[in-house]
Amino acid sequence: MNPLQLTREEESKLLEIAESMLPKAYAVYSKFRVGAAVLTEKGNIFPGCNVENVSYGLTICAERNAIAAAVAAEGGDKMKIKALAVVNAQNISCSPCGACRQVIWEFGRKAVVIFQGDRGKQTLSIEQLLPSGFSW
Repeated sequence: MNPLQLTREEESKLLEIAESMLPKAYAVYSKFRVGAAVLTEKGNIFPGCNVENVSYGLTICAERNAIAAAVAAEGGDKMKIKALAVVNAQNISCSPCGACRQVIWEFGRKAVVIFQGDRGKQTLSIEQLLPSGFSW
């Protein structure tokens, strides 16, 4: 299977779980609710939602929230991202931000990212979203 391809079941489940997180988001300032779901190489799925703070710099994105849950469950040295889906309640173009792209890169250099693009749902690799990501 091409690493950019997920089964229909995997993609559907990721999107379903990401969407289920929208009502749980804490978006009292921006009103911009975001949900995410991470599929690890072990086959586990972890959800996340955005959690805002009055000091916007302390806000955590849904993608990083889901990744943190996966790390906590599987262990940082063992958890590898196979795919990640991100959705928003406004159904507008919303790819992962730069910080999220770097964190996705850290845990899954071949990860598939599903998001709402300018022309509907898009699926790209993290390498396409973050060419030459920072690594040590």
